Amino acid sequence: MSVTYPDYESLELDWPEPHVLRIMLSRGKMNSLDWQMHQDLGGIWKLIDADPEVSAVVIGGKGRAFSAGGDFDMVQKIIDDHDFRMQMWKEGRALVMNMLECNKPIVSAISGPAAGGGLAAALLADVSVAGRTAKLVDGHTPLGVAADDHAVAIWPLLCGMAKAKYYLMTSDVITGEEAERIGLVTFCVDDDAVDARALEIAVKLSKGAPGAIRFTKLALNNWIRAAWPSFEASLAFGILGFSGPEAKEGLAALREKREPQFEQRSYI
Repeated sequence: MSVTYPDYESLELDWPEPHVLRIMLSRGKMNSLDWQMHQDLGGIWKLIDADPEVSAVVIGGKGRAFSAGGDFDMVQKIIDDHDFRMQMWKEGRALVMNMLECNKPIVSAISGPAAGGGLAAALLADVSVAGRTAKLVDGHTPLGVAADDHAVAIWPLLCGMAKAKYYLMTSDVITGEEAERIGLVTFCVDDDAVDARALEIAVKLSKGAPGAIRFTKLALNNWIRAAWPSFEASLAFGILGFSGPEAKEGLAALREKREPQFEQRSYI
């Protein structure tokens, strides 16, 4: 029997081809993640894993962005509320774990900005297709927190340690073309071809030998599982940062559209 999916507030589901489930992030023009969207995006993969009707998945974003990252009000609550901060730690961990454990091949269609938890979903996909002018950024350090979400687990595998260190410490924007050049995404195509190319790949995967494809994914994901202790550390350091002064200054600077002014500190 097929699985019944909840009526998600900010995820739109459809079936563009037989056995291909498409997930579209849908929350305003930029698809910023609030708590509900973050929770839904983390939890849906268990349902997909259990759904015999799904042979492949496409995930993309409606509007002008794949996802512009965390909603400012949500970030403020993470800073202010310890219990909520711990809940977000659990949800962030679940997103990565559930995508790794989902046995169906996942293809991401990355158009426009992709940051935060949205970028995690985009790059944890098994195949990623980015538009030439897509803008990928792990924006944690300007916010005053360590890179977490997913990046420490997978960026060194995708683009190498040298590139991972530079982009994760500086939070420089990476275009779709540059992301393909350094190996961060699988393919870069013209902006207007992203959705079609991603769907084409998903259809191809959906028609392949399901057991062979899923076991191949399972085996390959062991490379990411081997980095799990590093990921756990990064997630803990990121959450710890939300309780300190740097996150407060980073969020204030983002709200006020100015450069953050971080004090030099000697505790690490």
